[in-house]
Amino acid sequence: MPGHVKAGGSKEADPDPAEFLWISDEMKREDGLKPYDAKKSVWVPDGEGGYDEAMIDTVDGDKVTCKVGWEPKTFKSAQCMQVNPPKMEKFDDVSNMTYLNEASVLWNLKARYVAKLIYTYSGLFCVVINPYKRYPIYTLRTMELYIGKRRNECWPHIFAIAEGAYQGMVNSGCNQSILITGESGAGKTENTKKVISYFATVCSSGKRKEGEASLEDKIVQTNPVLEAWGNAKTVRNDNSSRFGKFIRIHFNQAGKLSGADMVVYLLEKSRLTYQQPLERCYHAFYNIMSDQVPSIKEKCLLSDNILDYWFVSQGKLTVPSIDDKEDMQFADEAFDILGF
Repeated sequence: MPGHVKAGGSKEADPDPAEFLWISDEMKREDGLKPYDAKKSVWVPDGEGGYDEAMIDTVDGDKVTCKVGWEPKTFKSAQCMQVNPPKMEKFDDVSNMTYLNEASVLWNLKARYVAKLIYTYSGLFCVVINPYKRYPIYTLRTMELYIGKRRNECWPHIFAIAEGAYQGMVNSGCNQSILITGESGAGKTENTKKVISYFATVCSSGKRKEGEASLEDKIVQTNPVLEAWGNAKTVRNDNSSRFGKFIRIHFNQAGKLSGADMVVYLLEKSRLTYQQPLERCYHAFYNIMSDQVPSIKEKCLLSDNILDYWFVSQGKLTVPSIDDKEDMQFADEAFDILGF
């Protein structure tokens, strides 16, 4: 399950997250050299649902002739949208751009994504584009950059959203909500895990009974269990949550963690008995069959061949991006920490 192990191992220093959080001076200089004319630079439709940057050549009433590259093309004036000045290239908050139009927003998100800046603000919202890679931006070193900071004092990140909600709760004494939404594979599960990890790390009470896991550890360790029994491979996403969840994290008067509970709903029950050829049932079945914890298979009276069980072997049996042995180890350790 992505995100459980820190890259580089626990004994090594956290890598520098700078290039994944803010624009370097060199990048700003390169963006400043971009050709730009405040009156002539426009976005025009490319005919494939996207936009090309062009220069206005002539205007004839409602018709505008533009040069897209070196090719002249004619558009209606309503189809042309103004380009923002180079100083707003890869802007942190698209709602503060001079020209707020669809093309400018999409280009800004794309430019930031190419520069490995996957978080971008849009007013009250934080837009995230899944890189399908592990970036070193969820470590303790990164968390420390956001502790006690206001949103406008640091760079776009899920930690900034979490910190804002925490400060809002402490200052107002009112409950706060964080809504994480998106299509399949957008990164909802991963960002939810990062929010929980942030609270567990930053708001730790520090209390721990001898020989017993701390409350913070227990809250974080719910993730491997939930993913094992509620996540599965789909056509678009190898680790798709097949259920919805409403998580409540409780804090005491001192702002420290005091507990958590979760409401789970809409589990995809049909997946238990049928999977499409490119999909897979819930991870737990394949984790158990991986032999990482041999005693479990024996206790469940299972054979060594998963093909003996038709209900969970109609689709894919292995997934290249998922290590079932590793996941079984994570889940087994989580069950121990949670006291199962």
